[in-house]
Amino acid sequence: MEGVDHLAHERKTAQFDVEAMKVVWAGSKHELDLSDRMARLVASDPVFRKDNRTMLDRKELFKNTLKKAAHAWKRMHELRLTEEEAGKMRFFIDEPAYVDLHWGMFVPAIKGQGTEEQQKKWLPLAYKMQIIGCYAQTELGHGSNVQGLETTATFDPNTDEFIIHSPTLTSSKWWPGGLGKVSTHAVVYARLITDGKDYGIHGFIVQLRSLDDHSPLPGITVGDIGDKFGSGAYNSMDNGVLRFDHVRIPRDQLLMRLSQVTREGKYVQSDVPRQLLYGTMVFVRQTIVADASRALSRASCIATRYSAVRRQFGAQDGGPETAVLDYKTQQNRLFPLIASAYAFRFVGEWLKSLYTDVTQRLQANDFSTLAEAHACTAGLKSLTTSVTADGIEECRKLCGGHGYLSSSGLPELFAVYIPACTYEGDNVVLLLQVARFLMKTVSQLTTGKKPVGTTAYMGNIEHLMQCRCAVKTADDWLNPCAIQEAFEARAVRMAVNCAQNVSKAPSQEEGFFSLSADLVEAAVAHCQLIVVTKFIEKVQRGNVGDGVKEQLQVLCNIYALNLLHKHLGDFLVTGTITPKQGALVSEQLRSLYSKLRPNAVALVDAFNYTDHYLGSVLGRYDGNVYPALYEQAWKDPLNESDVPDGYAEYLRPVLKQQVRLARL
Repeated sequence: MEGVDHLAHERKTAQFDVEAMKVVWAGSKHELDLSDRMARLVASDPVFRKDNRTMLDRKELFKNTLKKAAHAWKRMHELRLTEEEAGKMRFFIDEPAYVDLHWGMFVPAIKGQGTEEQQKKWLPLAYKMQIIGCYAQTELGHGSNVQGLETTATFDPNTDEFIIHSPTLTSSKWWPGGLGKVSTHAVVYARLITDGKDYGIHGFIVQLRSLDDHSPLPGITVGDIGDKFGSGAYNSMDNGVLRFDHVRIPRDQLLMRLSQVTREGKYVQSDVPRQLLYGTMVFVRQTIVADASRALSRASCIATRYSAVRRQFGAQDGGPETAVLDYKTQQNRLFPLIASAYAFRFVGEWLKSLYTDVTQRLQANDFSTLAEAHACTAGLKSLTTSVTADGIEECRKLCGGHGYLSSSGLPELFAVYIPACTYEGDNVVLLLQVARFLMKTVSQLTTGKKPVGTTAYMGNIEHLMQCRCAVKTADDWLNPCAIQEAFEARAVRMAVNCAQNVSKAPSQEEGFFSLSADLVEAAVAHCQLIVVTKFIEKVQRGNVGDGVKEQLQVLCNIYALNLLHKHLGDFLVTGTITPKQGALVSEQLRSLYSKLRPNAVALVDAFNYTDHYLGSVLGRYDGNVYPALYEQAWKDPLNESDVPDGYAEYLRPVLKQQVRLARL
C-alpha cells in the first residue's frame, strides 16, 4: 500500500486550494457540479464498463458499443436529462461511437445548410433518432482538397430528381464515422451538375439503408473500412466506405439554405451569405481544441500520479529509492505537458466566446472578423492536436515499461486521439491556410487597414521589428510583458521575412510552394503567441485566491518559457533575444519546475477525473498501482487456462522432440 501513502503525502504538500482550482479548470461551479454528477453516474453503471475493452475482438467491441449507446439513450430518457447533461454523459462514457457523428456533424450540417422547411422535416427525426445520420465528405482519393471530390449529383428535370453517382473507385466515400454499419442517412457532398454545368460541391441528404430491416437500398454499396490502429481505441467506430450507382433522390434533398435548383433545372444562389458556413466550422474546431485539453490533461494526470508513486534508484544504506517525479529530467518532460493542458483549456474557453461573437456578427451580416476567426480556429486546431498527440505518447514513455501495457490507459488513449491530427483538416494544410492569411495581413499593413483580433499585434509592426528584449536576469523572464513582446516580435519578424521571400518569387503561388516549410513555421509562431497571450490574460484577470493565482502564474510561465526554449533558434535568428537571454530562460525554467513540484499531484487532481474515466491502473487516485497491475494481468483471456490452446498440436511435439523434419 506504499503507493497510497505516497499520493496521500503528495496531496498534503499542496500550496493552494484544490477545490478552487477545480472550479477554474471546469470554468464554473455549475460546470464542475454537472461533470461530477455525470461522471459518477457513468462510473456507477456496469453497462459502461470499459476495463476489458482492449481484450475484445472487433465484432464483440462493436456490438458492446451499440449496447452502450442504446443504454445511454434509454438512461437519458429515464432521467429526463437536458441536452447539456446528455452531452456530458456521452463524454464520460468515453467510447467513440456513431452518436458522435450523428450529433456532432449530421445534425449541425442540416442546421447550418438546410432551409427552415428542411430543418422542420429532418431535425425532429434526427433528434428522436428515428433516423441516424453521418457526414459523408472525404473520399478514397480526396480528403483535404474538398473541391477535388469526384462524387456527382446530376439533376434530371424529367423526374425532378438528383442522380447521386460514384464515377470512379477513388470517388468512394471513405472514413465517415457511423457509416459502416449504423447510419440510415448521410449528408453526402457531391458535385452539383445541372443543365450540363458543374456548380461545385454541395450537400445532399441521402437515405442509405431501409428503415424496416436496415439493409442497404438499391444502388448503394456500403460497409466498414476495416480494423484501425490500436486495441479497442477507435475500432468501436464503424468508419465506412460508400459507393453510389445512379441513386435517385428528390430535388428537395439538396441542402438549400445557400443555393437551390429550380424545377426546371436552373441553379439559383440564395441571398443568404455563404460566409455563414464558416460559423459551423468555427464551432467544430473550437470543440476540437477543448477536446485536446481534456486528452492531454488525462495523459498528464496518469503520468504525474504514477511518477509520484514509482521509486527508482537513489537508495543509499538501505534507504528509500527516489520518486521518479523528483528527477529533473522527468520534470523537464512532464511539467510543460501539465502547463500545456491548462493553456489549451483556457484558450478553448476563449474560443467559445469567439464563436459567440462571430455568430452574432454573422447574423447581423458583419463579416469583418470572419477571416481572422477562421484562420485563428484553423491554426489552434492544428497546434493543439499536434501537441496533444505527441504529449500523450510522451506521457506513455514517462511511465516506463508499464506505460506500454493496455491497462495503463495510455496506448488506447493515444490510438483514440491521433485521428484528430487529420480529421476536420490536415494539420499542415491548416497551417498553410493560416500562413496565407498572415501574408495577406502583412501585405495590407501599408494600406492603412488595421489588423483585428489575434493579429492586432501586427499593427505595432514598426516597434516589434526594431525592439530589443530588455531581460537582464532570469527573474526578468517572469515579467508577462517581456514574454509577450518576445513572442510578438518573433511572430511578426517570421511573417514579414516570409512575405519578403514570397514577393521575390516569379509568382505568389510559386513562392508559397517553395517556401511552404517556412510559412508553416511562421503560422506556428503566430498560433503559439495566441495561446501564450490568452494564458497571460487568464492569469491577470482571474478572480481567484492567491494560492490558485500563484500556481496559474507558474503554469503560464512554464508554458511560455518552455516554448521559447524549444524554439530558441527562431528567437535567435530573428534577433528577438540574445544567446545570453536564451540561457536565462533555461535557468528560470529550472526554478519554475522546483516551484511546481510540491503541487504537481494536486494540479492534476484539479482535473477532477474519476478512475473510471481515466481508465488507468497507473493513474489511480489512491495510488494503489502494483496490486492493480497484478490483478489486471490475470483478467487477460490468455490466462483463462494454465495450459494454452494449441499446446497439444504445436507446443508438446516441440518439447517432446516429436516434430517430423522433411528429408532434403
